[in-house]
Amino acid sequence: MSIGVIGAGKWGSALAFAFSRDNEVFINSRRVRDVENFVSLEEILKCEYLVITVPAQQVSQWLEENFVFSGQKVLVASKGIEASSGKFLNEIYEKHIPNKNIAFLSGPSFAVEVMQSLPTALVVNSENEELSAEFATLFPEFIKAYTSTDVMGAEVSGAYKNVIAIAAGICAGMGLGNNAAAALISRGLVEMQRFGMAYGAKEETFVGLGGAGDLFLTASSEMSRNFRVGLGLSKGKSQEQILSDLGEVAEGIGTTYALQEISKKRDLYLPIAKEVYEMLEGKSPKESMKDLLSS
Repeated sequence: MSIGVIGAGKWGSALAFAFSRDNEVFINSRRVRDVENFVSLEEILKCEYLVITVPAQQVSQWLEENFVFSGQKVLVASKGIEASSGKFLNEIYEKHIPNKNIAFLSGPSFAVEVMQSLPTALVVNSENEELSAEFATLFPEFIKAYTSTDVMGAEVSGAYKNVIAIAAGICAGMGLGNNAAAALISRGLVEMQRFGMAYGAKEETFVGLGGAGDLFLTASSEMSRNFRVGLGLSKGKSQEQILSDLGEVAEGIGTTYALQEISKKRDLYLPIAKEVYEMLEGKSPKESMKDLLSS
């Protein structure tokens, strides 16, 4: 099959590597890269299958300026909520691509381990079950691809887990111990599920690969960019310092700001997300910990 991967960062490159096992894969990104099968945007949009890894905070502008739909089957492989509008990725993409032509990827997956062909399990989520099954067959043998129709559950869990991962990084950086980390992650899962249910997501999604699986991975390892954001906050670093140190996008930051606005508009109880927001705005981690324990 002819697959075009849009985005040549770590995740886009890892997916290009994985799909190239059994398919012809091309890649494109905003900046020209010296990588195999790098092609122009015009050429890549001719591929029958597209895998898009454009970050959540950039996707609206990218779609408006670059994307032309001509019947392609699209797999969205980025996660997050747009901070400026509070929109989920499926809400952004629906202006440009029919629901029957789009799927969303979820599940626990560090790019570096995919590049090493280590066993991985993912979920392809789409309202079109045939499309999910079609994309699932494109993955190599070391990736087990499940399918689901719960797009909103995948969207919520994929975005929210990054916020909990920031909190987990703060917890680790403060040396609060394993008991605190376990409590934070499990309560984070409850908070994430409660938020998702308010949007009509299916309860079982949050105890599956895209929910608990991705959360446990992202909130327990320094391989996670969002976990490292939390480590930086625990040391009193500013957002600017942290992002400079990272040198890459941490989707949890933008999603945290989006959740703060959504929680105010919809009167939702999101205590962990609220404290992460306040720490990003300069609140002391020690004060946040005290407030969380007393709330």
